[in-house]
Amino acid sequence: MSFIYERNVPMTTRDGVTLRANVWRPAEGTAPTLVVPHPYNKEASPMAGGYNTAIPPVLSFLNAGYAVVWQDVRGAYESDGVFEPKVNEIADGEDTLAWIAEQDWYDGTVGAYGPSYLGMTQWALALGENPGLKAIAPTQTSANWYSGLWYSQGGALCLSLVTWWNSMMYAAEEQRSLQRGETSDSSQLMRLVGAFMDPLPVNEATPVADLPVHGKGRWFDDWLAHPDFDDHWKAQDWSVRIDEVTVPVLEIGGWYDLKVHGQVADFVRTRTQAGSEQARDQSRLIIGPWDHGNIGGQYPDRYFGMLSLADLGEHHVTFFDQHLKGTPPATPAPRVRIFVMGIDQWRDETDWPLPDTRYTDYHLTSGGAANTRDGDGVLTADAPTAEGSDGFRYDPRDPLPTAGGALLPALPGLVGPVDQRVVDGRADVLCYTGPVLTEPVEVTGFVELKVFVSSTAVDTDITAKLVDVFPDGKAINLCDGILRLRYRNSLSEPQLMTPGQVYEVTVPMSVTSNVFLPGHRIRLDVSGSNFPHYDRNSNTGGVISSEALEDMVIVDTTVHHGGARPSRLVLPVIDR
Repeated sequence: MSFIYERNVPMTTRDGVTLRANVWRPAEGTAPTLVVPHPYNKEASPMAGGYNTAIPPVLSFLNAGYAVVWQDVRGAYESDGVFEPKVNEIADGEDTLAWIAEQDWYDGTVGAYGPSYLGMTQWALALGENPGLKAIAPTQTSANWYSGLWYSQGGALCLSLVTWWNSMMYAAEEQRSLQRGETSDSSQLMRLVGAFMDPLPVNEATPVADLPVHGKGRWFDDWLAHPDFDDHWKAQDWSVRIDEVTVPVLEIGGWYDLKVHGQVADFVRTRTQAGSEQARDQSRLIIGPWDHGNIGGQYPDRYFGMLSLADLGEHHVTFFDQHLKGTPPATPAPRVRIFVMGIDQWRDETDWPLPDTRYTDYHLTSGGAANTRDGDGVLTADAPTAEGSDGFRYDPRDPLPTAGGALLPALPGLVGPVDQRVVDGRADVLCYTGPVLTEPVEVTGFVELKVFVSSTAVDTDITAKLVDVFPDGKAINLCDGILRLRYRNSLSEPQLMTPGQVYEVTVPMSVTSNVFLPGHRIRLDVSGSNFPHYDRNSNTGGVISSEALEDMVIVDTTVHHGGARPSRLVLPVIDR
C-alpha cells in the first residue's frame, strides 16, 4: 500500500479552535487509522519512535497497512488555543475522531497508541463518544492523575517529576510566544530550558510554591494548592470511570516506570469492571524491566540481558490487527506477559494478580540498632514475641538522597536499579535483612509495609524500599514507596498525629517481579525521606509547598516491632 504524507493538516473543534496534525493516509482506498494526540511536538524526532523506545516507529504501522494521524493537542506547538493539562482532551478527542470519520480514506475503525501523556489522551478517547474507536494501547501511563502521577500513593509530591515536566512544558509555551511575536523577552525561556537540561538544582529551592523558574502560575500553582486528594483531583481521576470503557486495552509498562503501580491497577479494573465483555476479556498487560521511555533494560548497576529488549511495534500491530482488522493472531497472545527479574526471563501468565499469589509476612525485628546496612535489623518469617524498636532522625536540611526507583527525570544514578550502598550507610536508614537464601524466592505483585510508628512531630514521612542483596554485597532496589503520615487514613482527609503516640500504618511500595536467587538476601530499607524524588516533609503539619527550609523542623521517628506491634513486610510470593 502506498501512502501520502501531509503536514499540519487542520481540523476545527466544536469551540472553533484549530488543531493541526501530520497525516499519513493511503494513496488509494481506505485503511484503519491510528491516532496519536500529544503535547510534545509532532515534528520532534523522538516522537517518530523506534526500536527499544516506548513509541513504535510510524513505519511499523504504515507497513502493516494503517493510516496514522499525529496531532499537536490544543495549545501545543502548531495547534491553536491554550494548553491546559487534561482539561480538553475528551472533547477534543471526540472532535478529532469525528474529523477522521469524514475523510474518504477512513474505513470505519480507529485505534490509538503512545506513552505517557499520549496514553492519557487514549483514555480520553475511550471515555468519549467515539463509535469508531476499537482499541487503545496506552504505554507507561495511568488513569489517575493524583496518586498515579503527580503525587505518590501515600500523598507526597513527586517533586523531581513536577519541576522537570513543568520546566519542559512552560519552555515550549515560552518558545511559541517568542516565535509568534507575543513577547520579545527570552530570559524566562532561558531559565526554563536551564531547569530542564540541569533539573536537580531547582529542587533545592524552598518554598516550592515560589520557585521563580515556574512563576507562571496556572496548573503548577493548582497542583501545589491541592496537596490532598480533593475534588480538584477527583474530577481528573479517570480510573473510577473504567466501567465506561468498552474497547480492549493493551497496557505496556516498566517495573521502574513512575506510573507502573497505577497502570497495573488500571489493568485489573479493566479486567473486572470494563463496560463490555470484549474489553474485560481481551485486554492485555506487558511489563518489562524498564523506566519511563527506556525499553532497553540496561543500567550502570544492573543489566537485564538481551532478552529485556523489546520490539513494541510487533505487539502493537498484532493487537490492532485483531481489533481493527478482525485478524486474530494464529497463536493467541497471552493476557499477561511479564519480565521476571532475577532470572531475567519473560514469562506468560493467565491473569493479574497471578492466580497462585501467596501474600507472605516478613517480620521486622532487631536488637535496637537497625541503622545502616551493618546494623542488627532482621527480616524473619516468624513473628517475634519480644517487643523492640529502632529509631532514626530525619532532618529536612539533610534528606536521604534518591538512589534509583521509578521517577523522572531519567538520569543515571537517579532512576532504575541502583546499588544502595551509596546511601545505606547513613544513620537515617534502617535496614532489615533476611537470611542468606538456599532456595529461590519469587516475589511478583504489589508490595506493602505494615508498620507501627511514632514520631516527635505532628506529621512526617515513612519510606520503604525492597532490596535484593547480592552475594558480593551489591544491593539493588526493586520497588519502593512513601507515606505522608497525615494521610495514613485517607488521602482526602488528612489527620495530624499526636507526638509520641504509636500508629499502625500501611506504606504502599508499588509493584515488582523478581526472583531472589540462592545466595541472595531479601532486605527492607526504612527511612524518612527520598529526595528529590519526593518533596521534603517540613514536619510542622502545615502546607509544605509554602514553607521555607528555615521553617522546617527536625524529627525523631521510631519504628516499633514484635509482640503486640507486629511490623511486617508483605510480599506476594509465587511458589512454582
